[in-house]
Amino acid sequence: MYNQRKTTGRRYGKTAQQVRPGASGIRSAQSARPGFLNQQVRPGYSGTRSAQGARPGFSRRSGGYSRFSRKGGRPKTFKLDIASFINRSISSAASQKAFVAEHSFADFKVNSALLNCIAQKGYTQPTPIQDKIIPIILEGKDVVGLANTGTGKTAAFLIPLIEKVLKNPREQVLVVLPTRELAMQIEQELQGITKNMRIYSITCVGGEYIGMQMRKLRYNSNFIIGTPGRLLDLVKRRALRLEGVNTVVLDEADRMLDMGFIDDIRLLMTHVPKERQTLCFSATMSRTIGALVNDFLKNPTTISVKTTDTPQNIEQDIVRVRNLNKVDVLHDLLCKTEFKKVLVFGRTKSGVENLTNLLSRRGIRVESIHGDKTQVQRNRALANFKQNRVQTLVATDVAARGIHVEDITHVINYEIPQTHDDYIHRIGRTGRGTHKGKALTFVD
Repeated sequence: MYNQRKTTGRRYGKTAQQVRPGASGIRSAQSARPGFLNQQVRPGYSGTRSAQGARPGFSRRSGGYSRFSRKGGRPKTFKLDIASFINRSISSAASQKAFVAEHSFADFKVNSALLNCIAQKGYTQPTPIQDKIIPIILEGKDVVGLANTGTGKTAAFLIPLIEKVLKNPREQVLVVLPTRELAMQIEQELQGITKNMRIYSITCVGGEYIGMQMRKLRYNSNFIIGTPGRLLDLVKRRALRLEGVNTVVLDEADRMLDMGFIDDIRLLMTHVPKERQTLCFSATMSRTIGALVNDFLKNPTTISVKTTDTPQNIEQDIVRVRNLNKVDVLHDLLCKTEFKKVLVFGRTKSGVENLTNLLSRRGIRVESIHGDKTQVQRNRALANFKQNRVQTLVATDVAARGIHVEDITHVINYEIPQTHDDYIHRIGRTGRGTHKGKALTFVD
């Protein structure tokens, strides 16, 4: 499946059949499918083919792909400029203007025990998003936070919300986010900050036994962390009651909307008291996000610490793979010493699994994460990757925002992402914080 067949690269001229005006696909008699000569080219088809054929729907001219709707309508096309995958000159630490925080953690009006835990976590000074947003959250205001990935956003909302719980042990916080991995990452971060504190949390995600989550919900938890679908399922079963929630966090809101969770989110919010504090975090501010903010937040303060779409400490480049075996190219890269911890992105679950098996047979220490894996398998794969028991993790876009590993050296886009936002979130898995990283994209 992933072995790219070699093409001659020869471009054929028009044959005697009539091509529908506006269609850019041209086939010769030799390369056409049986019975194709007397048929018209389907509307919206783009991309010339060689004798043996390129991947379906791929346009070499535009570098983009066409996806036909399940209902048989016009194809949904997307186009990415290959130049956007290239940024070879990254900013050095010396050339970057050093950030000077306006506050220290001690300046924030938080419990001394919380300050001790923050210090034990190794946090020396607030990051830009933490410096600006923590005081506003502590004041009880609604906030919209816009920040690149890897900027300390999770701690930016956890620290002030932990303080709220310390002041009122009956405080309940609902954290809604798009993926299982991100939910578990946030709970781990919460537990790391709240050691020896009587603060309780539960994670409610799909892929795990719902009966266990229902039993745990019989006990009061200060933090309820989960994905929209599972949270709504628990609400419908009357196992989860949200009348006592005082604070709602919508994390990675843009990704949740991309994944089609908007209706679930709206339904969830009907079960939460209107008098609440709502925090919304997103990497982008689209019209849909703006509508969500207008519906759920009251006079929010918007804090943006985004500099550019792509972090300046990530070197980006392309790898030309036309007429080459892509698996061979990837294997050769992974054998290089500098590729110490590599995250590889594919498009489909079956494709990711097939690629993982091919690499494993070639001797690469590799694991995979995708939607067909059980949560136990996904947890094990991510743990093995974090603890360097495997060198390579192959994943689908669903996992892109849930993988927070500080020392990923390279991200490889084995398959071109569907949108620019997907590209940004993929490569954001490397070069986190002050670390440098590299991102490579395979293109024809």
